[in-house]
Amino acid sequence: MSTDSEKSAAERPAAWREGWDEGIDSLYSATRDTPPPDSLEFPTLTYEVTGRIARITFNRPKQGNAITADTPLDLVASVERADLDPRVHVILLSGRGKGFCGGYDLGAFAERSQRPEGDGPDRVRDTPLDPRVQAANHDPSGVWDPMIDYAMMSRYNRGFASLMHANKPVVAKLHGFCVAGGTDIALHCDQIIAADDTKIGYPPTRVWGVPATGLWAHRIGDQRAKRLLFTGDCITGRQALDWGLAVDAAPAEELDQLVEDYVARIAQMPVNQLMMIKLALNSALHAQGIANSALISTVFDGVSRHSREGYAFQTRSATVGFRQAVRERDEAFGDQKKS
Repeated sequence: MSTDSEKSAAERPAAWREGWDEGIDSLYSATRDTPPPDSLEFPTLTYEVTGRIARITFNRPKQGNAITADTPLDLVASVERADLDPRVHVILLSGRGKGFCGGYDLGAFAERSQRPEGDGPDRVRDTPLDPRVQAANHDPSGVWDPMIDYAMMSRYNRGFASLMHANKPVVAKLHGFCVAGGTDIALHCDQIIAADDTKIGYPPTRVWGVPATGLWAHRIGDQRAKRLLFTGDCITGRQALDWGLAVDAAPAEELDQLVEDYVARIAQMPVNQLMMIKLALNSALHAQGIANSALISTVFDGVSRHSREGYAFQTRSATVGFRQAVRERDEAFGDQKKS
């Protein structure tokens, strides 16, 4: 009687899984001295490979993982590293601290300060991504150049879109809060899993913002997208599951285990199968016109900061501080009472 090792591949159950890790080791030994590093640190996030999972984790917890000019650049670099690493089957995106991402680091723009904390000057200095350039372009007493604004926001969007265009599946783990620009990032992921009590939404639609990536209607449909964006209201992680925005939700204390179990299941799939499935399914989103939605939304996002109300909000922020201006913005909607 033949042993398993003597059987042909056709005779052995799940033979396609055999030798994967050994094959990767031989690939590295044939093409390079050492495999790529398992961990890296970027200005706004960390990157780590464990087994077949690449973990991208926002790492500005004291600032609520607020988005800076470095964030899209860091995302592009880390996604590209995961895509080109044959060990990686799935990417997990999450945030350290109390929440996933609190949106853009808008205080510096609204208050007209020089540079938000944490920005890397060498990569963005004197470009449309430099907050000082944007602050000058947003001066209510000057003339607005909409293409400087577009050059900035379109590049943020391209950075976030690297998650959607990644060869490999991207799962977002949301906890605490995922608001404003944080949703621009999360909605580019293939799957969202959230803690039940996660706060999710885009309050800046009340003044000074339009979701620049234009993905809400594609993700949750026209009616529900309008329900959120006409009011700037937020939903919970549990509601996100009910609305089809999230694929699963759990109490906060159970979120980690739920996500780990799910990405482990994805990681069992052949990586070429995952790539083909993602490309095939993304073709439906492209056919829906997501590129056109992003273009229109990016332009209107810039316009919203240069309307009469947008200028008034910016002037108020420069006078009393951004946080106080936001509190005043939200008072009429009762958000302070709900939180």
